[in-house]
Amino acid sequence: MDEPKGGRRAALLLAVVTPVVAELTLGNPPLSQIWLLLLWIPIYGAGTVLIRELVRRRRGGWPSILLLGLAYGIVEEGLVLQALSSPTMYGAADWAPRFLGLNTAYTELNLPYHAVFSVALPILLTDLAVPSLRERPYLKRTGLVVAAVVFVLGGLLLRVTVATSIDPGYQAPATVLVGCVAAVVLLAVVALRVPAGGRTRAPVPVPWTAGALGLVAGFGYPALLFPFGGADQPAFTHGGWVAVPMVAAALLAVVAGRLVRRWTASTAWTDRHSVCLAGGALTGHTAFGVPANAATLTDKLELSALGLLVVILLALLARRRRPLSAGRP
Repeated sequence: MDEPKGGRRAALLLAVVTPVVAELTLGNPPLSQIWLLLLWIPIYGAGTVLIRELVRRRRGGWPSILLLGLAYGIVEEGLVLQALSSPTMYGAADWAPRFLGLNTAYTELNLPYHAVFSVALPILLTDLAVPSLRERPYLKRTGLVVAAVVFVLGGLLLRVTVATSIDPGYQAPATVLVGCVAAVVLLAVVALRVPAGGRTRAPVPVPWTAGALGLVAGFGYPALLFPFGGADQPAFTHGGWVAVPMVAAALLAVVAGRLVRRWTASTAWTDRHSVCLAGGALTGHTAFGVPANAATLTDKLELSALGLLVVILLALLARRRRPLSAGRP
């Protein structure tokens, strides 16, 4: 397979955009410690490039991307950081009752988050920025192998730096590790076999409605599950009441996912819809990051300014996109 002109630049753009979307625009790390992104670029960037390359080669669509995004989340959170099962990391074991050795609320929060913000949105934004390569892989087979190697090395880098500094000495039980590996393999097999899906003539809302949905889901989902503002459990609940925000978050994800799936399958869906949907989601999760992750007033102001900058850049991108059907992702 020939490497398309500009493919390497597009892959590099995706590799850089991914940790910015997933971590920096959420306030992790604060802009004063932006150099910490160097620890995240290898696993985040190479992981998302690898996922996109595999899906494009299999002619898959967004279901494949999201399933592989879930697999990515399991690799990072379950195998590398091992935060899914750690009884001490981030205090996640106290958020909600544990099940099968896993921190349930933390798992519910982070796996869909990675699928959307660490994988799907960066791929969407890069496809919008480089529309000429939207349907094609960026790299040749050698580039695919390099991405896989960097991904593995990036995981090892996080394991020996972030994981050991935050949760020194913890090793997930063998049953959890085996379960995570099995889940990753299963998700990968299904993702690379699921069809992309056909197109319909269903009506779609105006782009701003798609943006509003992204805003509600981008803010509401983490706000329901991540304890902040001194809370010990999600949504400031206590005891068994933690089940309420967990169920509410799951329902929000299902409703938003079904709507987006139906709208994006329509021939009436355009790039401007995609930009507004992505912009709403990014704005929502940055708005959540300001009270939840920004520790000081300076951090809050810097994160707010970054969120405004992202909105401006997406508005410029929307003006460049013609109101034509976005086609297959």
